[in-house]
Amino acid sequence: MPTTSLADRACHVDALREKEFPYLDAEDHAYLDYTGAALPPLSLVRGGAARLASGVYGNPHTASPASLASTRLVEEARRAALSFCRASPEDYVAVFTPNATAALRLVAEAYPFGPDAPLAFLGDDHNSVLGMRRYAVRAGAPVRVVPLGPGFRTRTEAVTVCLDAGGRGLFAFPAQSNATGVRHPLEWAGEARRRGWRVALDAAAYLPTGPLDLTAVPADFVALSWYKITGFPTGVGCLIARRDALAGLDRPWFAGGTVRASSSHTDWHLPAPAPEGFEDGTLPFLALPDVTAAVAWHRAIGYDAVHRHVTRLTVRLLDGLTALRHPGGEPAVRVLGPLAARDRGPTVTFNLLRPDGSPVDERALQRAAAEARISLRTGCFCNPGVAEEANGMTPEVVREALVRGTPSDVDAYLRQLAVQAQGAVRASMGVATNSRDVDRLLEVCAEVLARGAEGVFGPRVGC
Repeated sequence: MPTTSLADRACHVDALREKEFPYLDAEDHAYLDYTGAALPPLSLVRGGAARLASGVYGNPHTASPASLASTRLVEEARRAALSFCRASPEDYVAVFTPNATAALRLVAEAYPFGPDAPLAFLGDDHNSVLGMRRYAVRAGAPVRVVPLGPGFRTRTEAVTVCLDAGGRGLFAFPAQSNATGVRHPLEWAGEARRRGWRVALDAAAYLPTGPLDLTAVPADFVALSWYKITGFPTGVGCLIARRDALAGLDRPWFAGGTVRASSSHTDWHLPAPAPEGFEDGTLPFLALPDVTAAVAWHRAIGYDAVHRHVTRLTVRLLDGLTALRHPGGEPAVRVLGPLAARDRGPTVTFNLLRPDGSPVDERALQRAAAEARISLRTGCFCNPGVAEEANGMTPEVVREALVRGTPSDVDAYLRQLAVQAQGAVRASMGVATNSRDVDRLLEVCAEVLARGAEGVFGPRVGC
């Protein structure tokens, strides 16, 4: 795609749906789960298929012609990944992983946690960050949680207090909440590093619509998934890591591809340098060239045009939801997150409310949306901190509930906590979303509220 003016790019974004995502209208489908996964553009899918049909590519772990062809494309993908986040190759390295979760685990399992090297994260972090806690606890490291503040935002003062509480370890936070859409200050990365902390930035929900410049945001580790950015390829994530930070990790094991040499008779191995030393087994070498194409595709559209597009739709959805009322004038929706577009992404999470203010079971809207061919997300979105905040569940409340016994399933856990809302509804927008998609969701919300009867649902399998 040629470089164009911002106005032309904005028009191009509106026209992309017909050109790159015709299957949406062909199936009369409103897709509103971009925080879960973006949709694949036809040009990327066809380009990848054409490449595979016109070349011979082999396992990169040798020097055959087929192997060297793959190696060249893998290294191109590394350079594309670094450039996407404006990361200098002198300072950063791109380590390919199956997804953002695997990137975070790679850091957690190898980080030198200890009594003087704590783990700190936000109450707004994803389960994939909360899982780091297991490694920290096993190493005897303190674990600190920065609480959510008003409007589901985290106060910078609370972050500062956490970082200044003693010890210097790993501070992990999301650039954008996967549950509420709140965008946290990227300046925290620099503040933490100036205090001697390493910083792990979960950028998975942010990067589809927000640019990251690692020359200005000096995070040590950045986790991302390509399918969340451009929908294709799947099964490919990335850890973009500072070289000096990566050198401070001590991997608990080694595997094929991560060592230069090893012995079966003695406990000895010679680790491969980064990035290979952190990439277990054979990379998905047939998919990695699609990363290069995806970066070029996204760059041709431009972050400014994408941001304007999704912001307009986010405002439309927020205005429509807050306008919904019951016949008596009572509010019919509670939005979990900011009501304004400032410092937020295109992820809107909410509960429908009964006239008495209690929440409608989110599964009622899930069922009605599915019948209307609308794809969205319900539950807790792997972000328990937001669910706990929404239900007024303080740390003391959670601890007291668990003291009464270990729940056998999700429903039992929710009963022990005596919460009103078991989950919520999340609608998230992307480059192919249009105004009609938003309006369809608002129409279904109004229908569910007017209907009143919510139906009968089986046990919850997760939250």
